[in-house]
Amino acid sequence: MHEGHRQRIRKKFISHGLDNFEDHEVLELMLFYAVPRKDTNEIAHRLLNTFGSIPAIFDAPINLLKEVEGIGESVAIFVKLIPELTRLYSERKFSTVNHSMELKSLCDKLSLKFIGRTIEAVAVMLFDAKGKIIYDGIVNKGSVNAVEMYSRKIIELVVLYNACSIILAHNHPSGVAVPSQADVESTRHLSRVLRNMRVTLLDHIIVADDDYVSMRDCGLDEVFNVD
Repeated sequence: MHEGHRQRIRKKFISHGLDNFEDHEVLELMLFYAVPRKDTNEIAHRLLNTFGSIPAIFDAPINLLKEVEGIGESVAIFVKLIPELTRLYSERKFSTVNHSMELKSLCDKLSLKFIGRTIEAVAVMLFDAKGKIIYDGIVNKGSVNAVEMYSRKIIELVVLYNACSIILAHNHPSGVAVPSQADVESTRHLSRVLRNMRVTLLDHIIVADDDYVSMRDCGLDEVFNVD
């Protein structure tokens, strides 16, 4: 019966994808490939009862996942792979599409770096004189209030790549995609430093969950036009 149940779940996925799946069935199917000899239905329900939702399960740290009965370190790592792979898939797929070099498209691309991240991080995209992307990555993890620290790293990258312009991004893991006063001040500070280097800060985007806002779109142009 156990193997027959697994086979029925697999056939359901092959026929319909995840569209007709309950949350516990999604987890059950996923866990088939990490827990080959146990009832993953029970483990799936324990995960949902403990964390409340699929996103909360994927966002949970490994040590908390391991506290759930039936979840060892290998299974916890397997669970944590899902949001990481989702981010990697999104970034790689985006990069293979012929997107325009419009600012919104570039911000869309940069926002993908925050999929599944549960701690604050800072990302930058650097451009050469022709507007070509020459660097695209995470430059800091942890508190983004340490303005001097991550500004220094950004400046080092600007010098290393001889960049002419940049887009900055960071996330609010537990908040909303709205610039805080600290975000405004840090942007003003970085913009001033970069301007002295004759480098343009094109935008600063704030990411929260699946949403983001552009500080330029928020009417904060004065933050970027500092002397």
